[in-house]
Amino acid sequence: MGKRIISQRRGRGTNTYKAPSHRYNGKVKHRNYDSLEREGVTRGVVRELFNDPARTSPVATILFDNNEEKIFLAPEGIRLGSTISTGTMAEVEVGNTLPLRNVPEGTYIYNIESRPGDGGKFVRSSGTYATLIAHDSQKTIVQLPSGVMKTLNPDCRCTIGVVAGGGRKEKPLIKAGKNFHKLRSKSTIYPKVRGVAMNHNDHPFGGGNHKHAGKGTTSSRNAPPGRKVGHIAARRTGRRR
Repeated sequence: MGKRIISQRRGRGTNTYKAPSHRYNGKVKHRNYDSLEREGVTRGVVRELFNDPARTSPVATILFDNNEEKIFLAPEGIRLGSTISTGTMAEVEVGNTLPLRNVPEGTYIYNIESRPGDGGKFVRSSGTYATLIAHDSQKTIVQLPSGVMKTLNPDCRCTIGVVAGGGRKEKPLIKAGKNFHKLRSKSTIYPKVRGVAMNHNDHPFGGGNHKHAGKGTTSSRNAPPGRKVGHIAARRTGRRR
């Protein structure tokens, strides 16, 4: 009987593998999709800019006219005291949140909803932006940072601008130790040992006289714990032709 592999040990949910969510500052979402959002506009002022360990971009605290306070992904160019608007009648300016149907083609946007009212799902990491490509009768086409063209409901909301913190990847980490501490803050395992480099009792792909899996590298979605490694429920493998 071999050891329990890392994915099995993670499943217990011990402190070694838990994300330090007690340090996180809460969910970053658009305002609730209420009557003000659908029919008018709400204005707010940036009260604070700070770093949130849960994400890569700076975060702003917004105090709205109705005394509601929300955490908000900060765009490039925002500062303390800036005024932002959210709602159907908001202007197309950096930091404002409005439905896709009211945004002109070619505009840079981020924190885009997948469904109207879900708070924002796409384009949220530092320095990223999507481009609104075209409007159709019942859909809006957006180009994501990956280059993928995404078709969305025109009532989905987005924020105008580019997510702040875009220079994050320009400075190299230099040392493995820096990467270790960076990933440890999010409870990500580093360094991650390859299965083929392990002994046979440590991993299904381990052992042998040279580094090879020795068996198929795809696994069923219903494979038992300890064997569910490699490409799990892969639709396809290998190079695209």
